[in-house]
Amino acid sequence: MDIWIINGPNLNLLGKREKSVYGDASFESYLETLRGRYPQHTIHYYQSNIEGELINKIHEQGFSPVGIVLNAGAYTHTSIALSDAIRAVTAPVVEVHISNIHAREEYRHTSKIAAACCGSIIGFGLDSYRLAVEALIENSNR
Repeated sequence: MDIWIINGPNLNLLGKREKSVYGDASFESYLETLRGRYPQHTIHYYQSNIEGELINKIHEQGFSPVGIVLNAGAYTHTSIALSDAIRAVTAPVVEVHISNIHAREEYRHTSKIAAACCGSIIGFGLDSYRLAVEALIENSNR
């Protein structure tokens, strides 16, 4: 299975920003661990701080036989356009958050994309991505 991990704004700074919230590992180092754990699957990675570029990537990959793991960052709480893009494609999309958004500021408690996704995994640190990958793999076998 081909899996696309798509990360939104500021996630390029993992390992550098707000370590008490996001940890001290870069996403690139975690990605190598994740790829090593699932060598029979191809895990692609894309990150952008620009909402339209995230939408374009979802459109580009979302009609292929892939699964998408999406951490939309702060766009989670504001972007109807991302929700519409997820609804428009045929690929299953799992929403991921490193931190528990429900334990943070109130404005982070609402996800504009959750209802468009097949599921959400929230609050397990970088391991949230592994859980999302496993969910996509398991559900593709059904």
